[in-house]
Amino acid sequence: MEKYIKENTLRCEVSYRGGGIEIDAEEFLGIDGARVSAYQNYLGGGLLGSVCSANNLQENNLGKKEIAKLETLENTLKEYYHNLTNPLHDEDWEQTSYEENQTRPISAY
Repeated sequence: MEKYIKENTLRCEVSYRGGGIEIDAEEFLGIDGARVSAYQNYLGGGLLGSVCSANNLQENNLGKKEIAKLETLENTLKEYYHNLTNPLHDEDWEQTSYEENQTRPISAY
């Protein structure tokens, strides 16, 4: 799935102060115009919030199979983005596991 994300990235902004990634999800989901994104806010004090996801779909119009694929893609994209903001062996970036990071709030406000 990492290859799919890399090949279909429309926008990617990685910073110690938050950012996000957006991908074209048409091919994976089989839905015209589908876009999925993951983003992360800066909490202050050098901390990033939990990674969130968003999409441009009306989920109440999707079947169980499409929802399951969407959830898989969103979760994979969130973890992929987290790994971009937490490169191994880089002292300039905070080192936090994905699981630990997801226990943090989304926003400081």
